[in-house]
Amino acid sequence: MNEKEKAAAGLLYDNNNDPQLIRERNYCKSLCFEHNQLNPLKITEREEMIRNIVAEAKGPFVIEQPFYCDLGYHIELGRNFFANHNLVILDSAKVTFGDNVFIGPNCGFYAAGHPLDVEQRNAGLEYAYPITVGDNVWFGGHVSVLPGVTIGSGSVIGAGSVVNRDIPPGVIAAGNPCRVIREITEEDRNKYNRD
Repeated sequence: MNEKEKAAAGLLYDNNNDPQLIRERNYCKSLCFEHNQLNPLKITEREEMIRNIVAEAKGPFVIEQPFYCDLGYHIELGRNFFANHNLVILDSAKVTFGDNVFIGPNCGFYAAGHPLDVEQRNAGLEYAYPITVGDNVWFGGHVSVLPGVTIGSGSVIGAGSVVNRDIPPGVIAAGNPCRVIREITEEDRNKYNRD
C-alpha cells in the first residue's frame, strides 16, 4: 500500500516525504497562487481557476481571495457556495460542502491531523479523516473544523469556534470546543427587521 492509499484508508501515512504527494501538493499550491494573484474583477477567470483546483463545483459559487488548499481534488462544493477571505482547506481527505453553505473570513477546514506520539509525529506521519458539511450551514469568522467532523444541515457555527466533534442539524453551536447552544426555532426567522 502506498502513502496515498494509506491516507485514503484513514491510516497513518507519510505526507512529508512521499514524492507523489509532495508533487501533487506543490502543483495545487501553484494553482492557488495563480488564483490569488488574479485581479478581483476577473470573476470568470477566478471561477475557472477554482474549477481547475477542486474536484467538483455543482453550481454557482464565490470564493474570495486569498484561498488555499493542499490537493484540491478532495474538495466538493455544493450549489450557491460562498467563502469570504482567507479560506484554508487541508484536504488530505474528502471535504464536502452541501448547497447554500456560507463561510465567514479566516476559516479553516482541516482534514489532516498529526499523531499525539512524538516519534510518529517527528517521522512526518499524519492521518486524514473526511469532513462533511450539510446544506444551508453558516460559519462565522475564524472557525476551525477538525478532521472527521460532520456538520448537519441548517446549523450555524458561531465565530471563533473550534469544531472537534459532529454537530447535529438545525442548531446554533459555538465555542472552543464547539458545543450545541440551542435549536434554531421559528422565532429566529422573525428576529431581524426586514423593513
